[in-house]
Amino acid sequence: MKYILSFLGLVAVCCAIFLCGGNKVQLDNDYIRIHITANSNSVEDQNIKYKVKDAVVEFLIPELSMAENKEEAKAVVCSNLTKLTEIVKLILKNEGKNYSASISVTQEDMPTRAYGNLVLEEGVYECLKIDLGEAKGDNWWCVVFPAVCFVSSKNPENYEYISKIWEIINSVT
Repeated sequence: MKYILSFLGLVAVCCAIFLCGGNKVQLDNDYIRIHITANSNSVEDQNIKYKVKDAVVEFLIPELSMAENKEEAKAVVCSNLTKLTEIVKLILKNEGKNYSASISVTQEDMPTRAYGNLVLEEGVYECLKIDLGEAKGDNWWCVVFPAVCFVSSKNPENYEYISKIWEIINSVT
């Protein structure tokens, strides 16, 4: 089923937040980004990166579907780090890879990125960070919350917007 990606930047709240058991840091955005770095730039490692992306996205879509704000979304991501680690390890095992993966929720300095009409300026963002093996390859990044670009690499036209806020706005208009 094809959903048209729509993003309304109507809600912007600046607040102090805590990482999963981490330090208090002031961030001025309502986004949780995702950053997956491949082991290397070999075709095989890049394909594995996309398999990891697809599996993580597939797992997180229903988990995040009811999150109404960044804090709820972050709690969902943090509470599922063990499951996400299991998913990634299974992919690496199935692909015959003996390297590991590192998965965390962290803060990361990210460059300016455009996702359709949405432009996220360079800055420090909370991030679901997944490093595969030596993490020396090209990376993939997007936005976990709101779910701006949860799209399968198998079907890049199949956008899904999973924000409960979007559902509420859409039901009123």
